[in-house]
Amino acid sequence: MPDTTTQDNAAPAPVGRRERKKAATRQAIADAALRLFLDRGYDNVGIREIADAADVSTATLFKHFAAKEALIFDRESDLESGLLAAVRERPAGQSVPDALREHALRHRRSGPAADPRFTTFLDLVNDTPALRDYHQAMWLRHTAALASAIAEENGLPADDPACTALAHFVLEAPHAARGHSDPDQVIAAAFDLLNHGWRALTRPGSEDQGAR
Repeated sequence: MPDTTTQDNAAPAPVGRRERKKAATRQAIADAALRLFLDRGYDNVGIREIADAADVSTATLFKHFAAKEALIFDRESDLESGLLAAVRERPAGQSVPDALREHALRHRRSGPAADPRFTTFLDLVNDTPALRDYHQAMWLRHTAALASAIAEENGLPADDPACTALAHFVLEAPHAARGHSDPDQVIAAAFDLLNHGWRALTRPGSEDQGAR
């Protein structure tokens, strides 16, 4: 996908030549795939064509991407890092749902504002059932990591069911807004419900653990 991710963390440490070469190859493959998909449609482009366009072998392509759908979701690790940072680096006094609401809204808005190609990318995903389903499944794969971070911040077991439920619904919220005339309003409403339930759960007459 277009590189429009807002960086929430400090700049990463410099990487070696080998790592830079691998990253460049991965980016070249992702760029070639997106270009072909946008030009001809996802279902009309084959893996070998993408590999040829990126000047790599199909074996090299699959070293970087496990499936065809993954070719345009090349920043998945960055998405998870951003989610975890939103929880762990939130300001003192801010609840976990409020921090994740800000992150969700910032992530949604950063794409079109940073790069007009993002809208075209989203249209491709939303109009292609295989990509739409993969995108949702991709988000939900971060449930365990996000739940663990929430639990850690609240001094709860990593498999605490309330933390797992909160993580799941946080990751579902952006999908609930898809196709709505005011996505921000839908996301805000979803997080209002989550925050209300979370505070009720973590404040049974005591200080809210989620607000540090």
